[in-house]
Amino acid sequence: MSFTAVARRRSAALLLGAALVTLSATACTSGASVSTTPKQTAASPAADGAKPAYSGKPADQGAAKAPAAAKVGDTIALKGMEKSNTADVTAVKVVDNAESGDEYLKPADGKRWVAVQFQIKATGTKAYSDAPLGAAKVVDTQGQSYGPSFTDTTAGPSFQTPTTIAPGETGKGFITFEVPKDAKLDKIQFGLDAGFADQTGQWKIG
Repeated sequence: MSFTAVARRRSAALLLGAALVTLSATACTSGASVSTTPKQTAASPAADGAKPAYSGKPADQGAAKAPAAAKVGDTIALKGMEKSNTADVTAVKVVDNAESGDEYLKPADGKRWVAVQFQIKATGTKAYSDAPLGAAKVVDTQGQSYGPSFTDTTAGPSFQTPTTIAPGETGKGFITFEVPKDAKLDKIQFGLDAGFADQTGQWKIG
């Protein structure tokens, strides 16, 4: 492993660690929730005022269809620990078996890299300034979760630590996870305030 690669990974770890320590001092765990509800789009019935067709059957009257759980490609509106800190977060795509962006770095034996691209739009009154690397995790079908790996892959550019996005603007970046080769991933999770916010967004994979 090259000295440059080691230094980059060490610097990223130190920066993320500092951000997590700062946020953990003010984190609140009460009222924690997982949001799986995607934002309505302009084409959805709820957004354009259209009503679903009525079949004439009594069961249709007053029946509200539960919204489908968010999947990769959907956007979830998330809240941070402060009212001024909100963002629309999209799990854009998943690149499985992602290749290393550094010839000296490889997954550990029996592991593979999975890179997830997120899009973050700052919707609050102040800038999104956070450590996205500490905000995400992936979960397999057995319920085992995996945190981020400080790895750059050929899937695309990673988020910087910290990442700052002005109100109303959007940023994109990849977060890479090192998981067992035989793990079947089921969900992606992401939260504001480096994952310490009470609300966590969740997307279904596949």
